[in-house]
Amino acid sequence: MSPSQPDNLGGFIAENKKLLKEYLETRLEIYRLQSLRLFAKSAGYFAWILLSLFLAFLFLFFGGMMVAFWFSNRLHSYVKGFGMVALIILVVFILIALFRRILFVEPVIQSIIQGSKEESGDDN
Repeated sequence: MSPSQPDNLGGFIAENKKLLKEYLETRLEIYRLQSLRLFAKSAGYFAWILLSLFLAFLFLFFGGMMVAFWFSNRLHSYVKGFGMVALIILVVFILIALFRRILFVEPVIQSIIQGSKEESGDDN
């Protein structure tokens, strides 16, 4: 390598400074837009999850009340009817806690992996 090599590199950069600046600005804009798209998707999913959880809560609350009153009517005791529903809810909660990995963790991990594969496929 000759000592003039750094001069050539410096000359190349000086000559193409405008192109290099435009390239960097374009890359920054692409990264900004990609992060904006990711944020918008995440915000949409978050809103959907909040709405779904709220509606599921309402459904479970009123469904539980309905079943509790039905049991109360059958057993002729509000305490027994609402106690039965409380036990059912407790059993369901314990089952969900025991099987949380199979029911929630694994599917979420798989969906994230699948989503990242689709995202990387879109970039090509």
